[in-house]
Amino acid sequence: MNMKPLFFSLFISATVFSQTTGADKMNIVKTNVTAYAFRNVNLTYERVINKKFSVSAGFGAMGKGSVPFSNSFLKDTEFSDTEVSMTNFTLEPRIYLGAGYGRGFYFAPYYRYSAFNVDQVTLTVDYSTGSSDPLKLSGKATGNSGGLMVGAQWFLGKTDSWVLDWWIVGAHYGKGKGDFRGNSSRPLTPAEQAELKDKINNLDIPFVEYTTTTDANGGNIKVDGPWAGVRAGLSFGYRF
Repeated sequence: MNMKPLFFSLFISATVFSQTTGADKMNIVKTNVTAYAFRNVNLTYERVINKKFSVSAGFGAMGKGSVPFSNSFLKDTEFSDTEVSMTNFTLEPRIYLGAGYGRGFYFAPYYRYSAFNVDQVTLTVDYSTGSSDPLKLSGKATGNSGGLMVGAQWFLGKTDSWVLDWWIVGAHYGKGKGDFRGNSSRPLTPAEQAELKDKINNLDIPFVEYTTTTDANGGNIKVDGPWAGVRAGLSFGYRF
């Protein structure tokens, strides 16, 4: 039996199969370009496992600076001079529908770790004695959450080497913890400490659970409760 035609047929079949399904390039690196508008530098690596499944890991960081677009909606508020920074890590398995091998619509359950730092939140406290004191708040919070995202990914170019990934919508929910400190510009009397505690407790911050303690130098805010967020964006990358 002449094996050359058989090997040649198998080679041609494998080549056509890989070109048709995209199974010849199983690695993708990409970045969410829309996040740069929020000063968020990020990178994601996706490894295609088979037609239906892939796993990706992403990291993002926002350097310390003012709240993005704060001039539009935080002007002349206690957050006017606020500086924030943030990092996040996301682990995401994907389930592809349709064409597969990293292409088409997908569902993606995911885990996300987030860390958030804030400085220079100015809380002005008016005491019953008639005095006023600007309290400068700063601190850090971290959160662990799980969620689900729906999206679609396309391969572009003559060799399908370029990637466009649309995060249509995603949402996550979990638990967060944080510690924040506000320092007074002067020593506080016991009565003022009690007023400061009431002021902070009545801030009515939505979706945040926290406890407050005060002393002669200011107050501490301990956050321990729900942690939630949403995801959306457009990523551009390269597959190899």
